[in-house]
Amino acid sequence: MGEVLSQNEIDELLKALNTGEIDLKDIQEPSQQKHIKNYDFARPSKFAKEQLRTLEIIFDNYSRIISTYLSGYLRTATQVDVINAEAVTYYEFSNSLSNPVILSIVDFAPLKGSIVLDLSPNLGYSIIDRILGGRGSMIDKIREFTEIERILLERIVTQLIGLLKEPWENVIDLNPRLEKIETNSQFAQIISPNEMIALVTLNIKLGEVEGMINICIPHLVIEPIMDRLNTKYWFAVVEQEDKSAYKKFLEKRLEVAKIPVVTVLGRTHITVEEFVDLQVGDVIKLDSYINSDLEVLAGNLLKFYGKPGIHRKQNAVQITSIERREDI
Repeated sequence: MGEVLSQNEIDELLKALNTGEIDLKDIQEPSQQKHIKNYDFARPSKFAKEQLRTLEIIFDNYSRIISTYLSGYLRTATQVDVINAEAVTYYEFSNSLSNPVILSIVDFAPLKGSIVLDLSPNLGYSIIDRILGGRGSMIDKIREFTEIERILLERIVTQLIGLLKEPWENVIDLNPRLEKIETNSQFAQIISPNEMIALVTLNIKLGEVEGMINICIPHLVIEPIMDRLNTKYWFAVVEQEDKSAYKKFLEKRLEVAKIPVVTVLGRTHITVEEFVDLQVGDVIKLDSYINSDLEVLAGNLLKFYGKPGIHRKQNAVQITSIERREDI
């Protein structure tokens, strides 16, 4: 509901209209204006906010996984957080890189194409220092990586790439594979500079060293699964898988569950006096005949009928029929 004007305000407005201080068109124009949003054809929006939000959720899970892995592997406290996920052109991403870099070209199978994982050089030097027994401190001057350092980086990056499978399993069964590591950004042109990408940035604090991991995911690579990148689909799949897994778990547990099975030879009623006077050799008459089927109870429920006998020198009962009453 709009704001209600007082009588004094209405009088002042009418007075201003009569004197020409306010034009009636000035009052009507704002309601007639249409807000038009400019569309940039050079940077078409290919990622919806919901899809970027889903990517943040996926990599938030990934950040927890690699935090646990790096903490154990490097034996130092490691904290990983997702900063943001945004849609930019590949040119903007590659133009922000400075040499030397640690660019890992990753085959995102079964999807066609590759993604790029950019690890900050200071993190690379710190990781190498920890692997070789150092304290993981930063170096004073940025330099090129040696062949031995490249091999060590390749091993650690291969492990980080392998950990991508779990956070993506609700969307697609990934089989990522490291193709190569480039330390020069000019040799990592995997797509056209004007192509749109989803850029996910992770902040890593490795002891006293802090740096970034940028994951560049081209739109062309994940275009076949774009409809799955929404939380509604994701949580629906999770709920369905959880129900299926829980059902299988219950079935497996029930298969090995032990229940008491009792065969009833017969029933009768005696008085307390008769019970007290029972002696060895006394005979108690039952309500069943010698040739009648015996009741077989599972727990306290009547489930089968059978005949008594001997099996491998042990008392046994052979099932002759099944009780199929639905009310038991």
